[in-house]
Amino acid sequence: MINFITLSNQLPPVAPYSHAVKAGDFLFVTGQLAEDPATGEIIKGSIEAQTHLVMENLKLVLAEAGISFGQVVMARIFLTDFRYYEAVNQIYTSYFTTGRFPGRTTIGVMGLAGIGDIEIDLIAYCGS
Repeated sequence: MINFITLSNQLPPVAPYSHAVKAGDFLFVTGQLAEDPATGEIIKGSIEAQTHLVMENLKLVLAEAGISFGQVVMARIFLTDFRYYEAVNQIYTSYFTTGRFPGRTTIGVMGLAGIGDIEIDLIAYCGS
């Protein structure tokens, strides 16, 4: 069974996508940017502020599916500048409170949708 999750009231989609798709025991979370849920605007602040907002948006999507960061098995981080790598890592790790981290890929990109410097997508396990 496939379920499509869209948080229209919290994070209105800015393109034709679902925030997440649950297929079997896995949840595939669409890449999140530093979008302010209140305004729908992408913030262009410090990389720390952007990363916190991206992680909070991911947390909203995971919560809608009834899970948390503890079930994440893979993450992909897209950065416009690798000078942000250490700052992103500090914030990213704080969201995984068990000290266990999912598999991960970090990719340098020329640009992202909107004007942000970071985007993160996730795959999570929802089975028992």
